[in-house]
Amino acid sequence: MGYMGNYSMGICLPKKLGVAEAGPPVDVKEVFMEFAEGGACITVEQLRRFLVEVQGDAAVSMEDAERIVEEVLHRRHNNGESTNQALSLEDFHFYLFSVDLNPFLHNQVHQDMTAPLSYYFIYTGHNSYLTGNQISSDCSDIPIIKALKRGLRVVELDLWPNSTKEDVLVLHGWTLTTPVELIKCLRSIKEHAFSASPYPVIITFEDHLTPDLQAKVAQMVTQTFGNMLFYPESDCLKEFPSPEELKYRIVISTKPPKEYLEDKSSSSRRRRRRSNSHKEKDSDDDIWWRMSVDLTNDDRKVLLLSDCDASEHSQCDGDNEASDGLLRPLGTPAYKNLISIPAGKPKGKLREKLKVEMDKVRRLSLSEQKFEKATACHGTEVVRFTQKNILRIYPRGTRVDSSNYNPLIGWMHGAQMVALNMQGYGRSLWLMHGMFRSNGGCGYVKKPDFLMDMGPNDRVFDPKAKLPVKKILKVKVYMGDGWDLDFKRRHLNLWSPPEFYTRVGIAGVPADKTMKKTKKRKGNWTPVWDEEFTFQLTVPEIALLRVEVHEYNMSEKDYFAGQTCLPVSELRPGIRAVPLFNRKGEKFTSLRLLMRFEFVHVDI
Repeated sequence: MGYMGNYSMGICLPKKLGVAEAGPPVDVKEVFMEFAEGGACITVEQLRRFLVEVQGDAAVSMEDAERIVEEVLHRRHNNGESTNQALSLEDFHFYLFSVDLNPFLHNQVHQDMTAPLSYYFIYTGHNSYLTGNQISSDCSDIPIIKALKRGLRVVELDLWPNSTKEDVLVLHGWTLTTPVELIKCLRSIKEHAFSASPYPVIITFEDHLTPDLQAKVAQMVTQTFGNMLFYPESDCLKEFPSPEELKYRIVISTKPPKEYLEDKSSSSRRRRRRSNSHKEKDSDDDIWWRMSVDLTNDDRKVLLLSDCDASEHSQCDGDNEASDGLLRPLGTPAYKNLISIPAGKPKGKLREKLKVEMDKVRRLSLSEQKFEKATACHGTEVVRFTQKNILRIYPRGTRVDSSNYNPLIGWMHGAQMVALNMQGYGRSLWLMHGMFRSNGGCGYVKKPDFLMDMGPNDRVFDPKAKLPVKKILKVKVYMGDGWDLDFKRRHLNLWSPPEFYTRVGIAGVPADKTMKKTKKRKGNWTPVWDEEFTFQLTVPEIALLRVEVHEYNMSEKDYFAGQTCLPVSELRPGIRAVPLFNRKGEKFTSLRLLMRFEFVHVDI
């Protein structure tokens, strides 16, 4: 039997089972011998040459190499001040296998941050206040805090009146979710907004408020954030400001109040059309009805209205169906003046909604399924729209368990705000974590030039087009370590040592998507695979390297033993230590892999 779930209790085993720890892999021994030039140790100068020639760190100095040697000797032998400043083979291997000393990504912001916001992928959450599922979980500021500490830059809050219509609550409307006070969320955002990144935090309001409560929100927001709040210079922006301009600022995005005007007669006609026509339902609605067979009719009505994200005729910011009586004409000017990124849902067909206006920029929200339809029919128009405007995508209504969709479909079409449920753990969220490890983890990743360029005859990037291979990535998985420490409370079969294997693959455009795996390695807590994989990439700029480790079990399903997702464009070449993360995306204390990355450029 392999590992049980994250919280299973079991016996505690040390790194034994009669298996010795693995030593340095063959490649490490060979490169050590090459740079030691026949000696027993690598000197500071020899290490510097290794860092330049193998690791690709062209700017490394003698002082940098000396600091590495001193730190390794201090950690291994506690003799950092020794006159013998050189590394043995074991010291050298220790250095290569150290996540902090030999990182696989650059940890600094290095992209141009002076372009308009529409030029960036932005780390975006959906219903950021929910602690669990979309129907009955608690609403709280705690998931908002956790997400901000991870680097999230777009927080979504659904605003509703309380029972007396005198205060504002945050909750997923028409569901059983327990509310949290808006002011508590705002104060937590203020306290933690820039704990992980100095770049702007955007708050998207899904507004179901009366004018009086909109005025109250305006007062709360201005009093809470003060000088942190960014105010637009005019009602009609021709271009969005840049992340650099908005450093340490809070930005509000929602529909201007005037867009809530709704004629009662057209509203009633719309309701009649909805009630009389089953054809207007998305297929997701039918799925939701099948999921709800055990509910009463009243329960179904309440829960269906809850996931207004799926509604085609919605009026509020997240494209949710607002309740009758909560929409009011015109909010207060103070509330309107807070809105720096105006959201809107133009009338007409999808192609008209994607129309680019020369003298105006805006944000458009589309549900997951609406976006899929848009890309199927108007893929290049979507890309053209996102070159100037902001497009937000949110999960379809039937994802009541807070699951997520594949975010890459949004990124490959230039969508800036690909909103995922941060509490919906799984591979989709792992891809999100991977993408936003880019650019120093600041929450803003500059879109590749091909998504912003306009070609001859106003042609733009077409994700469906067949493209030539642009780059070849070679990935070698040497070995792993740390399971005896991070998994020691797992329940194991005394008679069957762990049998690990690694899955390695690419997530990206359809032509680049693939998954491969190593052979199983039995009987060692420090498994050695020493296998290389080659990936041909047509769009390496948005490709993500997926890595998962599993423990094989013949009689039951294989057990999860760690994962990570890495942006290919930011991988540092050479032999690197790669930390692994749990299902929730939290880094294990000790678990890591030793890998090698090599890029082969292709002449096109």
